[in-house]
Amino acid sequence: MRSPVADTSAGTPPDHGALPRWETAELSAPPPFSVRNLMRVLGPGAILAATSVGGGEWLLGPAVGVKYSTSIFLIVTVAILLQVIFNIEGIRYTLYTGEPIYGGIMRLKPGPKFWAGFYTLIGFMQLGWPALAGSAAAVLFSAWAGRIPGEGDAGVQGWITTAVLAVIIMILSFGGTIERMLEYFAWTMLAVVFSFLLFINVIFVPASHSWSTFIGFFSFSGLPSPIDWTLLAALAAMAGSGGMGNLTVSNWVRDKGFGMGSKVGAIASAIGGVKIQLSHVGKIFVVNEETLVRWKDWMRYVQADQFWVWGAFCFLGMYLNVNLATYVIPHGTDLQGLAAGAYQAKYLADRFWPGFWFLTLFNGFWLLFKTQLGNTDILVRSVADALWMSSGRLRERAGGGIQKIYYGILIVYSVWGALAIRWATPMRLFMIFANTAAVIMVIAGVQIFRVNRRFLPPALRPPLWREAMLLACSVFYAFFSFVVIMGLVRSFFRI
Repeated sequence: MRSPVADTSAGTPPDHGALPRWETAELSAPPPFSVRNLMRVLGPGAILAATSVGGGEWLLGPAVGVKYSTSIFLIVTVAILLQVIFNIEGIRYTLYTGEPIYGGIMRLKPGPKFWAGFYTLIGFMQLGWPALAGSAAAVLFSAWAGRIPGEGDAGVQGWITTAVLAVIIMILSFGGTIERMLEYFAWTMLAVVFSFLLFINVIFVPASHSWSTFIGFFSFSGLPSPIDWTLLAALAAMAGSGGMGNLTVSNWVRDKGFGMGSKVGAIASAIGGVKIQLSHVGKIFVVNEETLVRWKDWMRYVQADQFWVWGAFCFLGMYLNVNLATYVIPHGTDLQGLAAGAYQAKYLADRFWPGFWFLTLFNGFWLLFKTQLGNTDILVRSVADALWMSSGRLRERAGGGIQKIYYGILIVYSVWGALAIRWATPMRLFMIFANTAAVIMVIAGVQIFRVNRRFLPPALRPPLWREAMLLACSVFYAFFSFVVIMGLVRSFFRI
C-alpha cells in the first residue's frame, strides 16, 4: 500500500523542488546511545576512512612532507575539520529523506537531468582515473621483481593494474549489500594498516621527530618559495576524502539504514545479494516531540561516525605516514614517479631491516587497493544513484533493479581504467583526481547549504556556526582551485 504523501499542514516542507514529493513514514528509533551500540551502528565513516586513508596519506602527504617539510601541514588539519562538517551536513539531508545528498542536489534548479549529467561528468573527471590501482600495481611489481619499477616497466605495470581492476569487479559482486561488503573490508584494512604504521612509528622514529611532525599539523610558519601549488592543492583536497567521496558517504548512510534510510532500500550485490528494492524517491517524517528526540539520537551516531572514526583515522593516517616518510626519506627526494607507492618500502629496507621491504609493500598494497576499491564504488554508486533518481525511462529499462545500472557502469569504468593507466603515470593521474576533487568541494558545499535551508524543517536545520563552516569549506577550496587554474592559464600563455 502506498504511503501518504507529505502533508504540508503537519510540518513537512511545502517545497519539494524538481523531483517528486516525498512520501511520509515513521522515523525508526536508533539503538540507545552507548559504546556497545556505537560499535554496532558505526560503519559509513569506516568505509570512507578506508577509502580516504590511501592516496592522500600514502602518496601526497609523504611527497609534500619530504619535498617541503611538515611545517605547512596545518593545511591538512583545517581540511579534515572542514570536510567533517561537510560530510555531516550532507548526511543531515539523508537522515531526513532517505535520499543521498545527490537527491537533494537534483531537486535544485535547473533540475535532475542537468545535475545528474554534471556529477556524472565531473565524477568521472575525478575518479575515472585508476591512479591508485596503478600505484597498487607498482607495489605488486616491486614485491615480485625485488626492485621499484622504472620507465621500462610501464607495460607490465599496466597489465598488473588491469588484473587489480578485475579483482575489484569480483569483490563488488558479492556480499549481500555492497555497503556491508565494503564495511567488512574497511574495518579489516584499518586494523592491518594502522597496526603496522603504529608499530613502525613507535619503534623506529625518535620521539623528537614525531613531536616536530605533530607540531607542524597545528602551526604555520609560512609557505616555502617556490612551491608547487598543484601539489599543495591536491594535498588539501585529499587530506580527508575529497569531492565525490564526501558526497557519497550519504549513500552509504542510506544503505546502512540510518534515519529514514531504512525506509527506502539499498543497492544489493549481484551475487548472493538479498532482494532489496531501492526507491527512487525518499521518505520523510513529521517533526514532533517524539521524532525530534529520535532525530537527535541519530545525529549523535552520525557525529561520532564522522568525527571519531572518519576524521580521527584521516588525521592519524596522514600523521603516521608523513612522520615516517620525513624521517626515513632524504629531504628533497621526488616521490612522484612511476614507483609512487613503493618508495617507503625501499627506504625502510635500506635504513633498518631488509624484511621491511615485503612488510611495507604488503601494507602499501592493502592500503592502496582498498582505496581504489572504495573509489570505484564511489564513482559507480554516485552515477548509478543519480541516473536512477533522474530517469524514469532508465528505471523501466533496468526492470526496476538498480543493480543492472550499477554493474553496467562498473564494467565500463573498469575497461576504461585498463586503457587510461597506459597513458600516464599513477601519480600524474592522481594529481588530476585530487585537483578535480577541490572543484567539487567548492560547488557541492554551496549546494548542501541551499538543500538544507530549502528542504529541511527549521527544527532539523544546522546551527548558524555549522552553516558558516560549510561555506568556509567552499571558500577554502575555492582559493586552491583559483590558484591552480591561474597557474595553468599562465603556463598556457608562456608556451
